[in-house]
Amino acid sequence: MKFLLRAWLVTALAAAGAAVHPQTLHVVTENTPNSYLQDGRVAGPGTELVELTLKRAGITDYRIDLYPWARAQDIALRESHVLIFPLARTPEREGQYRWVGEMQRIRYYLYALPDRSDLKLGQLDDARGLSIGVVRDDVRQLVLQRRGFTRLAVSAQPMENLRKLLYRQVDLIPLTEREAQNLCGDARGECPGLARMLPLEDVRTSLYMAYSLATPEDIAVRTSAAFEALRADGSLARIMGPSAVPAPPAASAKRPAN
Repeated sequence: MKFLLRAWLVTALAAAGAAVHPQTLHVVTENTPNSYLQDGRVAGPGTELVELTLKRAGITDYRIDLYPWARAQDIALRESHVLIFPLARTPEREGQYRWVGEMQRIRYYLYALPDRSDLKLGQLDDARGLSIGVVRDDVRQLVLQRRGFTRLAVSAQPMENLRKLLYRQVDLIPLTEREAQNLCGDARGECPGLARMLPLEDVRTSLYMAYSLATPEDIAVRTSAAFEALRADGSLARIMGPSAVPAPPAASAKRPAN
């Protein structure tokens, strides 16, 4: 009954919203393992999940663009009818967006070149005197700045950040395991591999899709309902894999009293 009610709500809100808000939705993201350019279009598991969510919500008039991360956030903070992903949910950002779907939970690690046997890191403070490459306005930059790290080399794109490591312009870069694998592979022979040094314990977070605050609330409500329906039917886990946020257990039916 709850599933049927949810499906009816998504359909009803989609029909109502389509008539009231005809403006094209602008979906913004960056080049990550979740979203990347393939054969002239934005692809990747995160992109697939966003498109399936919008379809379930009845939103068909949209376009998806890749930007440097700081530019994507700037658009989402200033404009209406903007959906951004994958966005880490932090205290600083909590009131800046309409959060509609927790896509996956992630962990970051500090990586170095494999020949850096001189680096001895037992805890994060041991890296305080080292240079660390970060992407502008990314959650990793925000957390390291909050911890008082000042030797941060800021890049616009993840690959630019990796190249700073490869060219020994920085000592460390923070990445997820999947990012490390994909970026090193994309470097096409320039990357000799990466050595995982230390987990960033302060940066255990979740990545979301979120709307700009200027986007009408009913669009966010429809999208959130559609997302939860996909989580409940297993689509989220199928697309995002082991890092996907599991659906809550179904409530067990109560046995009638004798």
